[in-house]
Amino acid sequence: MDLLQVRNINKKNERGFELRNITFNQSAQNNIVIAGETGSGKTTLLRIIAGLEQPDAGEIIFDNEKVIGPADKLIPGHKGIVYLSQQFELPHFLRVEQILEYANEWPEDKADNLFRLCRIEHLFRRRTDQLSGGEKQRIAIARLLIMRPELFLLDEPFSNMDLTNKNLLKKIISDISAELKISFIMVSHDPIDTVPWANEIIVLRDGEMIEKKTPSQIYSNPQFEYTAGLFGKYNLLKPVLLKKIFPELSEKKNSLKAMIRPENCVIVSLVNSSVNSSINSSVDSSVDSSLKGLVTESRYFGHYYETDVFVENQILITRSSDQKTSRGEQVFIRLEKDDIRFIT
Repeated sequence: MDLLQVRNINKKNERGFELRNITFNQSAQNNIVIAGETGSGKTTLLRIIAGLEQPDAGEIIFDNEKVIGPADKLIPGHKGIVYLSQQFELPHFLRVEQILEYANEWPEDKADNLFRLCRIEHLFRRRTDQLSGGEKQRIAIARLLIMRPELFLLDEPFSNMDLTNKNLLKKIISDISAELKISFIMVSHDPIDTVPWANEIIVLRDGEMIEKKTPSQIYSNPQFEYTAGLFGKYNLLKPVLLKKIFPELSEKKNSLKAMIRPENCVIVSLVNSSVNSSINSSVDSSVDSSLKGLVTESRYFGHYYETDVFVENQILITRSSDQKTSRGEQVFIRLEKDDIRFIT
């Protein structure tokens, strides 16, 4: 049975922006990420789901009960849904234990477990003005969790965080989801934050829901170039290159664009290294029908190398865990037909 049903939500604001016909379901203990460029409607949609903003049309059904918006309810919101915005605030100058004590609806042992999950037990005696930004956010999360929600909405929880605090918060959210059996909907613009965690990803563009798939489907098989760009780097193969290596795909291409991710562009061997050499890019049948190209730039990212290779009058971004190259080297790149996707 679905925990949440979002039905034909429409909303137009004073600037003319519209959410249009947003419809999806969420089952219990399923985690959803809402992705999209800035201004695509992500926060507005979260606030409507939380009952904090009134839709112009459509309805939100949570646990078989309609979520009433602020136009029809004196105190907006739903007791089973909590929402943490990017601009959350804590009461000033109170100790952490005071803030949590006022709102707590859990038995003591379960509340202690919740505080352990949020990594805040050592902060109880501190005042809110003595906390770091990451500590304040964990307190804010705990403060909402002690209200015993079934659905937690997070709006860009990782923004402006250093890597250490970001990784800690990811672990906390994962632990909360697993141990407390709480469902999440998260808005985030960074694929590294969302792809490993989500069960499903919803993509918004200009107020419309254009894709809803699993993370692997969204990353490896997007329908739109817009979606491909949201979740990492990609290559678009020019028609002349596609025709040279896979003529059978070129015939099917029509108006679609041929996309391949950098990790599927594999450097298989080096040719002759020369910084000033010119190269006649071509398909070499002696090296597994690979493309010959010239390295124009190589970048090291700690656990992989990213290399730009000029081939057939275009740059292909390649990615490898161990293939170190230098500018000016001639290399062969292998592309597999099954790794190419056609997008609009």
